Amino acid sequence: MYRRGRGRDRDQDRSRSRAREEEEEEEEAVPAAPPPGRLVPARPVTASPPKPPPASSRGRRGGAAMAGDAPSSLPVQLVEQPRLLKLKESFIAKFGSAPKFYVRAPGRVNLIGEHIDYCGYAVLPMAIEQDILIAVEPVNNDVVQLANTNSLYLDFSTSVNDIQINKTKPQWHNYFLCGLKGIQEHFGLNNPTGMNCLLDGTIPPSSGLSSSSALVCCAGLVTLRANGKTLSKVELAEICTKSERYIGTEGGGMDQSISFLAEEGTAKLIEFSPLRATDVRLPSGAAFVIANSCVEMNKAATSHYNIRVMECRLATKLLSKSKGLDWKKMLRLQDVQAKLGVSLEEMLTIVEEVLHPEPYSTEEICKCLGISLEDLRSQILSQNTQDVSTFKLHQRAKHVYSEAARVLEFKKICNEAPANAIQLLGELMNQSYISCREMYECSCPELDRLVDICLQFGAVGSRLTGAGWGGCTVSMVPTDKLNTFLKNVKKAYYQNDVQRIL
Repeated sequence: MYRRGRGRDRDQDRSRSRAREEEEEEEEAVPAAPPPGRLVPARPVTASPPKPPPASSRGRRGGAAMAGDAPSSLPVQLVEQPRLLKLKESFIAKFGSAPKFYVRAPGRVNLIGEHIDYCGYAVLPMAIEQDILIAVEPVNNDVVQLANTNSLYLDFSTSVNDIQINKTKPQWHNYFLCGLKGIQEHFGLNNPTGMNCLLDGTIPPSSGLSSSSALVCCAGLVTLRANGKTLSKVELAEICTKSERYIGTEGGGMDQSISFLAEEGTAKLIEFSPLRATDVRLPSGAAFVIANSCVEMNKAATSHYNIRVMECRLATKLLSKSKGLDWKKMLRLQDVQAKLGVSLEEMLTIVEEVLHPEPYSTEEICKCLGISLEDLRSQILSQNTQDVSTFKLHQRAKHVYSEAARVLEFKKICNEAPANAIQLLGELMNQSYISCREMYECSCPELDRLVDICLQFGAVGSRLTGAGWGGCTVSMVPTDKLNTFLKNVKKAYYQNDVQRIL
Protein backbone atom coordinates (compact mmCIF):
# COMPACT_ATOMS: atom_id res chain seq x y z
CA MET A 1 0.00 0.00 0.00
CA TYR A 2 1.15 3.50 -0.73
CA ARG A 3 2.59 4.97 2.44
CA ARG A 4 2.92 8.62 3.23
CA GLY A 5 6.15 8.96 5.20
CA ARG A 6 8.26 11.57 6.86
CA GLY A 7 9.68 14.04 4.37
CA ARG A 8 13.40 14.18 3.70
CA ASP A 9 15.40 17.34 4.14
CA ARG A 10 15.67 18.39 0.51
CA ASP A 11 18.34 20.96 1.23
CA GLN A 12 20.78 18.17 2.02
CA ASP A 13 21.80 17.60 -1.57
CA ARG A 14 25.36 16.35 -1.29
CA SER A 15 26.19 12.79 -2.19
CA ARG A 16 28.34 11.95 0.80
CA SER A 17 25.88 10.43 3.19
CA ARG A 18 25.90 10.90 6.89
CA ALA A 19 28.80 8.68 7.92
CA ARG A 20 29.06 7.32 11.40
CA GLU A 21 31.39 4.82 12.96
CA GLU A 22 30.49 1.48 11.42
CA GLU A 23 30.31 -0.13 14.85
CA GLU A 24 27.78 2.44 16.07
CA GLU A 25 25.35 2.27 13.16
CA GLU A 26 21.67 1.81 13.93
CA GLU A 27 20.07 0.29 10.86
CA GLU A 28 16.31 0.58 10.34
CA ALA A 29 14.24 -2.25 9.01
CA VAL A 30 14.03 -3.00 5.32
CA PRO A 31 11.96 -6.14 4.70
CA ALA A 32 13.61 -8.82 2.61
CA ALA A 33 12.23 -9.18 -0.87
CA PRO A 34 9.37 -11.67 -1.21
CA PRO A 35 9.89 -15.03 -2.86
CA PRO A 36 8.80 -15.52 -6.48
CA GLY A 37 5.18 -16.49 -6.06
CA ARG A 38 4.24 -13.57 -3.88
CA LEU A 39 2.63 -10.16 -4.43
CA VAL A 40 3.03 -7.16 -2.20
CA PRO A 41 1.71 -3.60 -2.37
CA ALA A 42 4.28 -1.08 -3.58
CA ARG A 43 5.11 2.07 -1.66
CA PRO A 44 7.21 5.06 -2.66
CA VAL A 45 10.90 4.98 -1.77
CA THR A 46 14.38 6.39 -2.39
CA ALA A 47 17.54 4.96 -3.85
CA SER A 48 18.85 1.38 -3.56
CA PRO A 49 20.70 -1.57 -5.59
CA PRO A 50 20.15 -5.18 -7.31
CA LYS A 51 19.84 -9.00 -6.87
CA PRO A 52 17.39 -11.93 -7.11
CA PRO A 53 14.10 -12.24 -5.18
CA PRO A 54 10.98 -11.96 -7.38
CA ALA A 55 7.24 -11.76 -7.27
CA SER A 56 6.76 -8.25 -6.01
CA SER A 57 8.10 -5.32 -4.11
CA ARG A 58 7.12 -2.67 -1.62
CA GLY A 59 8.23 0.88 -2.09
CA ARG A 60 10.20 2.71 0.56
CA ARG A 61 12.25 5.81 1.35
CA GLY A 62 14.88 8.23 0.08
CA GLY A 63 17.68 8.09 -2.49
CA ALA A 64 21.01 6.32 -2.66
CA ALA A 65 22.98 6.76 0.51
CA MET A 66 26.03 5.70 2.47
CA ALA A 67 27.10 5.01 6.02
CA GLY A 68 30.75 5.02 6.99
CA ASP A 69 33.52 6.15 9.27
CA ALA A 70 33.78 9.89 8.59
CA PRO A 71 31.40 12.80 9.20
CA SER A 72 29.20 13.81 6.29
CA SER A 73 25.78 15.12 5.28
CA LEU A 74 23.08 13.07 3.56
CA PRO A 75 20.86 11.07 5.94
CA VAL A 76 21.56 7.43 5.20
CA GLN A 77 18.84 5.02 4.13
CA LEU A 78 19.44 2.41 6.78
CA VAL A 79 19.12 -1.34 6.61
CA GLU A 80 17.84 -3.75 9.21
CA GLN A 81 20.52 -4.80 11.65
CA PRO A 82 20.52 -8.57 10.91
CA ARG A 83 21.16 -7.99 7.21
CA LEU A 84 23.94 -5.51 7.88
CA LEU A 85 25.59 -7.76 10.46
CA LYS A 86 25.36 -10.75 8.14
CA LEU A 87 26.95 -8.73 5.34
CA LYS A 88 29.71 -7.59 7.70
CA GLU A 89 30.42 -11.15 8.81
CA SER A 90 30.49 -12.37 5.21
CA PHE A 91 32.85 -9.53 4.29
CA ILE A 92 35.26 -10.45 7.10
CA ALA A 93 35.15 -14.11 6.09
CA LYS A 94 35.85 -13.15 2.47
CA PHE A 95 38.51 -10.47 2.85
CA GLY A 96 39.88 -10.99 6.37
CA SER A 97 39.03 -7.50 7.62
CA ALA A 98 35.95 -5.40 8.37
CA PRO A 99 34.32 -3.04 5.86
CA LYS A 100 34.87 0.68 6.40
CA PHE A 101 31.56 1.88 5.01
CA TYR A 102 28.35 0.74 3.32
CA VAL A 103 26.57 2.13 0.27
CA ARG A 104 22.94 1.51 -0.64
CA ALA A 105 20.82 2.34 -3.70
CA PRO A 106 17.20 1.29 -4.42
CA GLY A 107 15.37 -0.14 -7.35
CA ARG A 108 12.32 1.59 -8.76
CA VAL A 109 8.91 1.04 -10.23
CA ASN A 110 7.74 3.27 -13.05
CA LEU A 111 4.06 4.06 -12.60
CA ILE A 112 3.64 5.53 -16.09
CA GLY A 113 5.88 6.86 -18.84
CA GLU A 114 7.50 3.83 -20.47
CA HIS A 115 10.27 4.14 -23.05
CA ILE A 116 10.07 7.92 -23.21
CA ASP A 117 12.92 9.10 -20.98
CA TYR A 118 15.49 8.51 -23.74
CA CYS A 119 13.21 10.51 -26.03
CA GLY A 120 13.48 13.52 -23.70
CA TYR A 121 10.10 13.23 -21.95
CA ALA A 122 9.17 13.23 -18.28
CA VAL A 123 8.45 9.98 -16.45
CA LEU A 124 6.73 9.16 -13.18
CA PRO A 125 8.51 6.53 -11.05
CA MET A 126 8.99 5.89 -7.36
CA ALA A 127 11.77 4.03 -5.57
CA ILE A 128 11.11 0.72 -3.84
CA GLU A 129 12.41 -1.07 -0.76
CA GLN A 130 14.39 -3.65 -2.68
CA ASP A 131 17.94 -2.48 -3.08
CA ILE A 132 21.63 -3.04 -3.64
CA LEU A 133 23.81 -2.85 -0.56
CA ILE A 134 27.61 -2.87 -0.81
CA ALA A 135 30.14 -3.22 2.02
CA VAL A 136 33.40 -1.50 1.13
CA GLU A 137 37.01 -1.39 2.29
CA PRO A 138 39.45 0.93 0.48
CA VAL A 139 42.87 -0.73 0.11
CA ASN A 140 46.41 0.46 -0.52
CA ASN A 141 46.77 -0.98 -4.00
CA ASP A 142 45.18 -0.54 -7.41
CA VAL A 143 42.98 -3.64 -7.34
CA VAL A 144 39.21 -3.68 -7.03
CA GLN A 145 37.91 -7.02 -5.79
CA LEU A 146 34.20 -7.67 -6.22
CA ALA A 147 32.23 -10.44 -4.57
CA ASN A 148 28.52 -11.16 -4.25
CA THR A 149 26.58 -12.81 -1.44
CA ASN A 150 24.71 -14.73 -4.14
CA SER A 151 26.91 -17.62 -5.28
CA LEU A 152 25.40 -17.44 -8.76
CA TYR A 153 27.48 -14.32 -9.34
CA LEU A 154 31.19 -15.11 -9.59
CA ASP A 155 33.97 -13.11 -7.94
CA PHE A 156 35.83 -10.62 -10.08
CA SER A 157 38.97 -8.53 -9.72
CA THR A 158 40.81 -6.07 -11.92
CA SER A 159 43.13 -3.10 -11.75
CA VAL A 160 41.32 0.20 -11.30
CA ASN A 161 43.75 1.58 -13.87
CA ASP A 162 42.66 -0.91 -16.52
CA ILE A 163 38.87 -0.99 -16.60
CA GLN A 164 37.58 -3.16 -19.45
CA ILE A 165 33.79 -3.47 -19.85
CA ASN A 166 32.65 -6.42 -21.95
CA LYS A 167 29.54 -5.41 -23.90
CA THR A 168 29.03 -8.89 -25.31
CA LYS A 169 28.60 -10.49 -21.87
CA PRO A 170 26.61 -8.22 -19.52
CA GLN A 171 27.79 -9.95 -16.34
CA TRP A 172 27.02 -8.37 -12.97
CA HIS A 173 30.48 -6.97 -12.34
CA ASN A 174 30.40 -4.97 -15.59
CA TYR A 175 27.63 -2.79 -14.17
CA PHE A 176 29.81 -2.03 -11.16
CA LEU A 177 32.66 -1.14 -13.52
CA CYS A 178 30.34 1.28 -15.37
CA GLY A 179 29.75 3.30 -12.21
CA LEU A 180 33.41 3.12 -11.23
CA LYS A 181 34.58 4.26 -14.66
CA GLY A 182 32.06 7.09 -14.78
CA ILE A 183 33.40 8.64 -11.57
CA GLN A 184 37.01 8.04 -12.60
CA GLU A 185 36.54 9.84 -15.89
CA HIS A 186 34.53 12.69 -14.39
CA PHE A 187 37.29 13.57 -11.95
CA GLY A 188 40.18 12.45 -14.15
CA LEU A 189 41.48 10.17 -11.39
CA ASN A 190 44.99 9.03 -12.30
CA ASN A 191 45.55 6.79 -9.28
CA PRO A 192 42.12 5.79 -7.99
CA THR A 193 41.84 3.85 -4.77
CA GLY A 194 41.63 0.07 -4.89
CA MET A 195 38.71 -1.52 -3.02
CA ASN A 196 37.34 -4.72 -1.60
CA CYS A 197 33.58 -4.83 -2.14
CA LEU A 198 30.90 -7.32 -1.15
CA LEU A 199 27.48 -6.82 -2.72
CA ASP A 200 24.10 -7.94 -1.42
CA GLY A 201 21.02 -7.27 -3.53
CA THR A 202 17.30 -7.79 -3.09
CA ILE A 203 15.99 -6.60 -6.47
CA PRO A 204 14.90 -9.44 -8.76
CA PRO A 205 17.32 -9.42 -11.72
CA SER A 206 16.01 -8.60 -15.19
CA SER A 207 12.60 -7.84 -13.71
CA GLY A 208 12.05 -4.29 -14.93
CA LEU A 209 12.75 -2.88 -11.45
CA SER A 210 16.12 -1.41 -12.39
CA SER A 211 18.54 -3.76 -10.65
CA SER A 212 21.33 -2.99 -13.11
CA SER A 213 20.98 0.79 -12.83
CA ALA A 214 20.84 0.55 -9.05
CA LEU A 215 24.14 -1.31 -9.14
CA VAL A 216 25.67 1.34 -11.40
CA CYS A 217 24.49 4.06 -9.00
CA CYS A 218 25.79 2.15 -6.00
CA ALA A 219 29.17 1.65 -7.67
CA GLY A 220 29.35 5.36 -8.49
CA LEU A 221 28.74 6.22 -4.83
CA VAL A 222 31.29 3.62 -3.70
CA THR A 223 33.96 5.08 -5.97
CA LEU A 224 33.07 8.63 -4.98
CA ARG A 225 33.40 7.90 -1.27
CA ALA A 226 36.49 5.72 -1.52
CA ASN A 227 38.31 8.51 -3.36
CA GLY A 228 37.16 11.31 -1.06
CA LYS A 229 35.11 13.18 -3.69
CA THR A 230 31.68 14.81 -3.54
CA LEU A 231 28.98 15.58 -6.08
CA SER A 232 25.38 16.71 -5.96
CA LYS A 233 22.73 14.05 -6.40
CA VAL A 234 21.77 15.54 -9.76
CA GLU A 235 25.38 15.36 -10.94
CA LEU A 236 25.64 11.77 -9.76
CA ALA A 237 22.46 10.80 -11.57
CA GLU A 238 23.69 12.35 -14.81
CA ILE A 239 27.11 10.69 -14.56
CA CYS A 240 25.62 7.28 -13.81
CA THR A 241 23.16 7.65 -16.69
CA LYS A 242 26.01 8.25 -19.12
CA SER A 243 28.30 5.62 -17.65
CA GLU A 244 25.72 2.83 -17.88
CA ARG A 245 25.95 3.22 -21.64
CA TYR A 246 29.42 1.66 -21.44
CA ILE A 247 27.60 -1.68 -21.20
CA GLY A 248 25.88 -1.07 -24.54
CA THR A 249 22.37 0.08 -23.59
CA GLU A 250 21.13 3.38 -25.00
CA GLY A 251 19.01 4.26 -21.98
CA GLY A 252 17.55 7.52 -20.74
CA GLY A 253 17.99 8.80 -17.19
CA MET A 254 14.89 7.72 -15.28
CA ASP A 255 16.39 4.81 -13.34
CA GLN A 256 19.46 6.64 -12.11
CA SER A 257 17.55 9.84 -11.36
CA ILE A 258 14.92 8.24 -9.15
CA SER A 259 17.59 6.19 -7.38
CA PHE A 260 19.31 9.39 -6.26
CA LEU A 261 16.42 11.86 -6.09
CA ALA A 262 13.59 9.80 -4.58
CA GLU A 263 12.07 10.77 -1.25
CA GLU A 264 9.90 8.97 1.24
CA GLY A 265 6.16 9.40 0.89
CA THR A 266 5.98 10.55 -2.71
CA ALA A 267 6.40 9.46 -6.30
CA LYS A 268 8.38 11.81 -8.55
CA LEU A 269 7.87 13.46 -11.90
CA ILE A 270 11.38 13.24 -13.37
CA GLU A 271 12.10 15.78 -16.10
CA PHE A 272 15.24 16.09 -18.19
CA SER A 273 17.29 18.91 -19.72
CA PRO A 274 17.70 20.13 -17.05
CA LEU A 275 17.24 17.20 -14.70
CA ARG A 276 14.73 17.91 -11.95
CA ALA A 277 12.32 15.98 -9.74
CA THR A 278 8.88 17.14 -8.59
CA ASP A 279 6.78 15.50 -5.88
CA VAL A 280 3.64 13.71 -7.05
CA ARG A 281 1.32 12.79 -4.18
CA LEU A 282 -0.65 9.69 -5.08
CA PRO A 283 -4.29 9.42 -3.97
CA SER A 284 -5.23 7.65 -0.77
CA GLY A 285 -7.51 4.67 -1.04
CA ALA A 286 -5.42 2.70 -3.51
CA ALA A 287 -2.33 0.50 -3.44
CA PHE A 288 0.21 -0.04 -6.20
CA VAL A 289 1.05 -3.74 -6.43
CA ILE A 290 4.11 -5.05 -8.26
CA ALA A 291 3.85 -8.58 -9.65
CA ASN A 292 6.73 -10.44 -11.27
CA SER A 293 5.92 -12.34 -14.46
CA CYS A 294 9.04 -14.43 -13.73
CA VAL A 295 10.17 -13.91 -17.32
CA GLU A 296 13.62 -12.35 -17.28
CA MET A 297 14.65 -9.71 -19.78
CA ASN A 298 18.21 -8.43 -19.83
CA LYS A 299 18.35 -5.12 -21.71
CA ALA A 300 22.04 -5.46 -22.52
CA ALA A 301 21.65 -9.04 -23.78
CA THR A 302 18.88 -8.39 -26.28
CA SER A 303 18.53 -6.19 -29.33
CA HIS A 304 14.88 -5.27 -28.65
CA TYR A 305 15.64 -2.32 -26.40
CA ASN A 306 18.34 -0.75 -28.55
CA ILE A 307 16.26 -1.20 -31.70
CA ARG A 308 13.44 0.77 -30.07
CA VAL A 309 15.86 3.56 -29.16
CA MET A 310 17.08 3.66 -32.75
CA GLU A 311 13.55 3.60 -34.18
CA CYS A 312 12.75 6.69 -32.11
CA ARG A 313 15.92 8.38 -33.32
CA LEU A 314 15.13 7.60 -36.94
CA ALA A 315 11.56 8.85 -36.49
CA THR A 316 13.07 12.05 -35.09
CA LYS A 317 15.20 12.45 -38.22
CA LEU A 318 12.35 11.88 -40.67
CA LEU A 319 9.91 14.13 -38.82
CA SER A 320 12.55 16.87 -38.64
CA LYS A 321 13.37 16.58 -42.34
CA SER A 322 9.69 16.78 -43.29
CA LYS A 323 9.34 20.05 -41.36
CA GLY A 324 12.47 21.68 -42.74
CA LEU A 325 14.45 21.39 -39.51
CA ASP A 326 18.18 20.65 -39.31
CA TRP A 327 17.57 16.91 -38.94
CA LYS A 328 21.24 16.05 -38.49
CA LYS A 329 21.25 17.83 -35.12
CA MET A 330 17.96 16.35 -33.92
CA LEU A 331 18.33 13.30 -31.69
CA ARG A 332 15.13 12.95 -29.65
CA LEU A 333 11.44 13.14 -30.41
CA GLN A 334 11.08 15.84 -27.78
CA ASP A 335 13.55 17.96 -29.75
CA VAL A 336 11.16 18.00 -32.70
CA GLN A 337 8.24 19.17 -30.58
CA ALA A 338 10.36 21.86 -28.92
CA LYS A 339 11.66 23.19 -32.24
CA LEU A 340 8.20 23.28 -33.79
CA GLY A 341 6.63 24.77 -30.67
CA VAL A 342 3.53 22.62 -30.88
CA SER A 343 1.55 20.48 -28.43
CA LEU A 344 1.83 16.73 -27.98
CA GLU A 345 -1.57 16.35 -29.62
CA GLU A 346 -0.32 18.29 -32.65
CA MET A 347 2.76 16.07 -32.79
CA LEU A 348 0.50 13.03 -32.98
CA THR A 349 -1.24 14.60 -35.97
CA ILE A 350 2.13 15.26 -37.61
CA VAL A 351 3.14 11.63 -37.05
CA GLU A 352 -0.01 10.49 -38.86
CA GLU A 353 0.72 12.86 -41.75
CA VAL A 354 4.43 12.14 -42.16
CA LEU A 355 5.15 8.55 -41.12
CA HIS A 356 3.46 5.51 -42.66
CA PRO A 357 2.56 2.48 -40.50
CA GLU A 358 4.45 0.01 -42.70
CA PRO A 359 8.03 -0.77 -41.62
CA TYR A 360 10.73 1.37 -43.18
CA SER A 361 13.63 -0.37 -44.90
CA THR A 362 17.11 1.08 -44.52
CA GLU A 363 16.98 1.94 -48.23
CA GLU A 364 13.77 3.97 -47.79
CA ILE A 365 15.21 5.78 -44.77
CA CYS A 366 18.30 6.68 -46.77
CA LYS A 367 16.11 7.97 -49.61
CA CYS A 368 14.01 10.10 -47.23
CA LEU A 369 17.11 11.65 -45.68
CA GLY A 370 19.13 11.87 -48.88
CA ILE A 371 22.07 9.90 -47.53
CA SER A 372 23.89 6.69 -48.42
CA LEU A 373 23.57 3.39 -46.57
CA GLU A 374 27.16 3.83 -45.45
CA ASP A 375 26.30 7.25 -43.99
CA LEU A 376 23.27 5.79 -42.21
CA ARG A 377 25.35 3.10 -40.57
CA SER A 378 28.32 5.26 -39.67
CA GLN A 379 26.50 8.44 -38.60
CA ILE A 380 23.14 7.36 -37.18
CA LEU A 381 22.80 3.66 -36.37
CA SER A 382 24.33 2.39 -33.14
CA GLN A 383 26.83 -0.43 -33.16
CA ASN A 384 24.25 -2.99 -32.08
CA THR A 385 21.67 -2.01 -34.74
CA GLN A 386 23.96 -2.14 -37.77
CA ASP A 387 22.39 -5.32 -39.12
CA VAL A 388 18.73 -4.37 -38.59
CA SER A 389 17.01 -4.10 -41.97
CA THR A 390 13.57 -2.66 -41.10
CA PHE A 391 12.30 -0.16 -38.54
CA LYS A 392 8.78 0.73 -37.37
CA LEU A 393 8.80 4.51 -37.01
CA HIS A 394 5.11 5.46 -37.04
CA GLN A 395 4.17 3.15 -34.17
CA ARG A 396 7.13 4.09 -31.98
CA ALA A 397 6.64 7.84 -32.38
CA LYS A 398 2.90 7.51 -31.77
CA HIS A 399 3.56 5.66 -28.51
CA VAL A 400 6.12 8.20 -27.30
CA TYR A 401 3.99 11.29 -27.88
CA SER A 402 0.82 9.71 -26.48
CA GLU A 403 2.66 8.29 -23.46
CA ALA A 404 4.25 11.68 -22.74
CA ALA A 405 0.75 13.18 -22.70
CA ARG A 406 -0.47 10.46 -20.33
CA VAL A 407 2.32 11.24 -17.87
CA LEU A 408 1.30 14.89 -17.71
CA GLU A 409 -2.36 13.95 -17.34
CA PHE A 410 -1.47 11.49 -14.55
CA LYS A 411 0.34 14.23 -12.63
CA LYS A 412 -2.52 16.68 -13.23
CA ILE A 413 -5.07 14.26 -11.79
CA CYS A 414 -2.87 13.63 -8.74
CA ASN A 415 -2.53 17.37 -8.17
CA GLU A 416 -6.23 18.16 -8.59
CA ALA A 417 -7.39 15.03 -6.71
CA PRO A 418 -10.94 14.75 -8.13
CA ALA A 419 -13.37 12.34 -6.47
CA ASN A 420 -12.85 9.79 -9.24
CA ALA A 421 -9.04 10.15 -9.30
CA ILE A 422 -8.37 6.45 -8.76
CA GLN A 423 -10.57 5.47 -11.70
CA LEU A 424 -9.02 8.12 -13.95
CA LEU A 425 -5.46 7.09 -13.08
CA GLY A 426 -6.34 3.45 -13.66
CA GLU A 427 -7.66 4.28 -17.12
CA LEU A 428 -4.39 6.05 -17.98
CA MET A 429 -2.40 3.02 -16.83
CA ASN A 430 -4.54 0.76 -19.03
CA GLN A 431 -4.08 3.06 -22.02
CA SER A 432 -0.33 3.03 -21.39
CA TYR A 433 -0.26 -0.75 -21.38
CA ILE A 434 -2.22 -1.04 -24.61
CA SER A 435 0.19 1.37 -26.27
CA CYS A 436 3.22 -0.54 -24.93
CA ARG A 437 1.75 -3.78 -26.21
CA GLU A 438 0.46 -2.64 -29.61
CA MET A 439 2.49 0.42 -30.61
CA TYR A 440 5.83 -0.27 -28.90
CA GLU A 441 5.53 -4.07 -28.95
CA CYS A 442 7.45 -4.50 -25.70
CA SER A 443 5.12 -6.91 -23.92
CA CYS A 444 5.14 -10.73 -23.94
CA PRO A 445 2.45 -13.43 -23.48
CA GLU A 446 3.18 -13.81 -19.77
CA LEU A 447 2.85 -10.08 -19.13
CA ASP A 448 -0.37 -9.99 -21.14
CA ARG A 449 -1.79 -12.82 -19.06
CA LEU A 450 -0.67 -11.28 -15.77
CA VAL A 451 -2.21 -7.89 -16.64
CA ASP A 452 -5.48 -9.60 -17.60
CA ILE A 453 -5.52 -11.49 -14.30
CA CYS A 454 -4.84 -8.33 -12.29
CA LEU A 455 -7.68 -6.48 -14.02
CA GLN A 456 -9.99 -9.47 -13.60
CA PHE A 457 -9.48 -9.53 -9.84
CA GLY A 458 -9.98 -5.88 -9.01
CA ALA A 459 -7.18 -3.67 -10.32
CA VAL A 460 -8.51 -0.44 -11.82
CA GLY A 461 -5.34 -0.15 -13.88
CA SER A 462 -2.49 -2.52 -14.72
CA ARG A 463 0.53 -2.23 -17.00
CA LEU A 464 4.03 -3.53 -17.56
CA THR A 465 6.77 -1.54 -15.85
CA GLY A 466 10.35 -1.21 -17.01
CA ALA A 467 11.66 -2.11 -20.44
CA GLY A 468 9.17 -4.93 -20.94
CA TRP A 469 9.58 -8.24 -22.81
CA GLY A 470 9.31 -9.79 -19.35
CA GLY A 471 9.75 -8.48 -15.83
CA CYS A 472 7.00 -6.98 -13.71
CA THR A 473 3.58 -5.42 -13.86
CA VAL A 474 2.33 -2.61 -11.63
CA SER A 475 -1.37 -2.49 -10.76
CA MET A 476 -3.49 0.11 -9.01
CA VAL A 477 -5.86 -1.61 -6.59
CA PRO A 478 -8.50 -0.05 -4.28
CA THR A 479 -7.41 -0.76 -0.72
CA ASP A 480 -10.73 -2.37 0.18
CA LYS A 481 -10.09 -4.99 -2.50
CA LEU A 482 -6.39 -5.50 -1.80
CA ASN A 483 -6.43 -8.69 0.27
CA THR A 484 -8.80 -10.45 -2.10
CA PHE A 485 -6.77 -9.21 -5.06
CA LEU A 486 -3.50 -10.58 -3.66
CA LYS A 487 -5.05 -13.94 -2.86
CA ASN A 488 -6.70 -14.37 -6.25
CA VAL A 489 -3.76 -13.21 -8.36
CA LYS A 490 -1.39 -15.46 -6.46
CA LYS A 491 -3.68 -18.42 -7.07
CA ALA A 492 -4.37 -17.62 -10.73
CA TYR A 493 -0.83 -16.81 -11.88
CA TYR A 494 1.62 -18.38 -9.44
CA GLN A 495 0.10 -21.24 -7.52
CA ASN A 496 -0.16 -23.74 -10.36
CA ASP A 497 3.36 -23.10 -11.65
CA VAL A 498 6.10 -24.72 -9.57
CA GLN A 499 8.81 -22.56 -11.13
CA ARG A 500 7.02 -19.38 -10.05
CA ILE A 501 6.59 -20.54 -6.46
CA LEU A 502 10.16 -21.70 -5.83
